Order: sequence, then structure tokens, then C-alpha cells
Amino acid sequence: MNTSGSGAGARPVARPNSTPKFTAQKPFYNQSTEIHATLKESLGVGVLEQHLAGLNATPNGFVPGRPVLEVPGWRDRYTQPSATSNAVLSSLSRLRIFSGTSNPNLSAEVASYLGLELGKIKIKRFADGEIYVQVQESIRGCDVFLVQPTCPPVNDHLMELLVTIDACRRASARSITAVLPYYGYARADRKTQGRESIAAKLTANLITEAGADRVLAMDLHSGQCVGYFDIPVDHVYGETVILDYLASKRIATGDLVVVSPDVGGVARARAFAKKLNDAPLAIIDKRRSAHNVSEVMHLIGDVKGKVAVLVDDMIDTAGTITNAGRALLQEGAREVYACTSHAVFSPPAIERLSSGVFSEVIVTNTIPVAPENVFPQLTILSVANLLGETIWRVYNASSVQALRD
Repeated sequence: MNTSGSGAGARPVARPNSTPKFTAQKPFYNQSTEIHATLKESLGVGVLEQHLAGLNATPNGFVPGRPVLEVPGWRDRYTQPSATSNAVLSSLSRLRIFSGTSNPNLSAEVASYLGLELGKIKIKRFADGEIYVQVQESIRGCDVFLVQPTCPPVNDHLMELLVTIDACRRASARSITAVLPYYGYARADRKTQGRESIAAKLTANLITEAGADRVLAMDLHSGQCVGYFDIPVDHVYGETVILDYLASKRIATGDLVVVSPDVGGVARARAFAKKLNDAPLAIIDKRRSAHNVSEVMHLIGDVKGKVAVLVDDMIDTAGTITNAGRALLQEGAREVYACTSHAVFSPPAIERLSSGVFSEVIVTNTIPVAPENVFPQLTILSVANLLGETIWRVYNASSVQALRD
């Protein structure tokens, strides 16, 4: 190429009516998911367009009709992301999502919502039942989120969580957040008789001592479980997902009554009813003669001719909620819906729930439901988007409480 006396500092100029010799490819982050759309402003993409538009401007000292020197590598100054872009992308790359073996499908949905892939991890069990965990990628300086509900078999999944936390800590992760869609041992949150253990507190101590820096839990059995941890706890509520589903059924407000299956769940049911246009509240007074054995005693409230929505945090053997459903039908309820976050479904839960008492049993996927436990009245809602949004807010130091307000 010929050169002019304008010197090496001259800029290339597109000749009139000529076709540009290159196409500036936009960085991959312009093709982001909805959750990442807010990054566009901070990435400074507009700076790139300004530089490209400036190519058609006439620089100082340019003589029309004379060719200019094409400086090697000049295109890179306009096609590479800015320093700000690199800094933000580097920060984004520190977010890692890992899954245990208790609910890999939910973990994959959470990662998909965030636009990420699950981290590579190897988990296996030896012949004697011991658990082996190896993180198969570098997480040095990363913010790690471990998704592992401690659902049945509770002891195996809890121990797996502890070993995985230890593996991440020894791999020099910057922070480790234990994401517990379901927190096992939460029901052992107080002493009701002498010489009992408070296993909920013990489990919290184990998770803390293993090396977790934060816990993200969903629908804990009781509020005091948050205080059992000596590290920050973000408590999110799956009621948002269930409320959206109930709203889609368009049940008339005057026909709806929210029912707590026991006195201990009144606060949960009251908050649920408030978000259903302040629906009326009914309470069932029960007596528990033994673990997993309950008997309905009294119904407080009016349910005659109404659609009753039973709200609880979990269904284990389904004795409590089934007895409550029968009592509501005997009192004249037109239909009974059972709503819960955690589908533990210990035998004989399936037989009780599918016996015809409930018009619909609405649960979430915090615990995986085995194919053989699916019955016609069962509806499973995903909380992956809620968990993914919460993880994103924790990672970016944003408000988690705003999700419930």
C-alpha cells in the first residue's frame, strides 16, 4: 500500500461509497438472559458504537484523495471490550453453582436461570458408604453456591453437603454459600420433653464448622432456625410460587378461606391469607399423641360452602393434613386444596393424599418427587427462578427481602 507524508499517527478512513473492510462483532454479553440484562449499562457497550461511528469522521491533517497508512492492529482498539467490560465479566466469572446428588434437576434449572452451567464436581460413595468429593475445576477466589437439599436419606445428603463444603474451602473458594431448598432436622427445633436434643441447632453448627460462610434456606419449619446459625442466613419463601398458581385458578375471594392445619402454623397461614386479598383464616386445633400421629380436635372459623386452602411447610406422612382435610369436608367445605413447599412423602403419604380428600395437592420441587409417588391430584411447581434470583441478589449484595415485599 502507498503511504502519504501524514505520518504513522494518522487514522484509517473509510473512502466515500466504499464497503468497510471488517465487521465489528458485538461481545457475547449482549445476548444475555433477562437476569443479566442490567449488566449492559455497566459494560459500556455504547463506547464501542461511538468509536465505530467516529471512523467516518475526517481526522485533522487528512488530504482528500490521498491514501493513508493502515497501522497494524488498529482494529483491535475498537473491537475489543473496554477495561470496564473486562472487569465486569471477570467479576461475573467468579459466580459458580455446584450441585449435590440430592436434587440435580433443580440445580440445573437454577444454573440455567442464571445463564450458567453447573460446576464440575465428582461425588461418589465407597463400598463402605463413605463419601468422596473432588471439585474438578479451579474455584480459587470464586463465590461458590452449593445447592443441596438435605432430603431423605437425610443423613447421607447432610454428610455429602458437609464434605462438599470442606472440599470447596480447601480449594480456596472466596466464599461458600450452602443453598438448602429443604433443611432436614428443622422440626427438632426445641425441647418439648426432658433429655431431648435440639438437632436443628446441631445441624447448623455442623454446616458452620464445615466452612460455609452463608446459608440460603427456603421455608424453614420455624423462624428460630435462622438464629441457630452463627453465619448470615437468607430465608426465602416458596409461597410466592404457590400464590401465583392459585391466582391463575381465579377462585372468587369470597369463596376462599385459608386454613392452618395446626396452631403452630398460624403465622404462616396468616401471611398467606393476607396475600390472597386478606382472605378469611381458619385454624384446626390438633393433638399429637406420638411422632407422625395426630388427631383433629376442633375447627376455629367458618368454612361452610367455601374453598378451603390448607397451608403447611411440609407433608411427611400426610397424617396431619389429611385429617385436617376430612374435618373441613365434614364442616361443609366445598373443596379442599393442600399447599406445601416440601413434599417429603414418607409412607403412607401417597395413599392418604390420593384417597379423594383433596381436589388438588400443590407442592414445589425443593425435594424431588419419585415417579412412583406421582398421583393425579398432584401439582409440582418449580422454585428454580426464585432460588436463582435470590442467588443473584446475594452475589451482587442486593436486597433479598424485596422479593417478598
